[in-house]
Amino acid sequence: MDKQVQDNELVEVAMQIILHAGDARMKTEEALEQTKNFDFAGAKEKLVEAKECIRKAHHAQTQIIQDETRGKTYPPSLLFNHAQDTLMTIMSELNLANSMVELFEILDKKYSKDGGNNE
Repeated sequence: MDKQVQDNELVEVAMQIILHAGDARMKTEEALEQTKNFDFAGAKEKLVEAKECIRKAHHAQTQIIQDETRGKTYPPSLLFNHAQDTLMTIMSELNLANSMVELFEILDKKYSKDGGNNE
């Protein structure tokens, strides 16, 4: 396979990763907005959607990594590195958002149950 074909393949995969990771970030932000409105069911639904976007991005990345373990080489690519960095960052944001939604739901249940009395 010639270098230009490999470059194009890597660019295409990098763009898929960035696209899906970006969709995950939007879904995560929507989940946090719903959490502000105490819509925990809606927030959890958005987090599930975000996780599916991350799965798609991770799958695209994994294909390249598996190709390299089988001996297929790719030239260094700043765009692919950026895509991987974007994916890792948004995965961290999603993990943190999951914890935040869970925490706020626990607090809401506690304060709804005892009328806000923290004794």
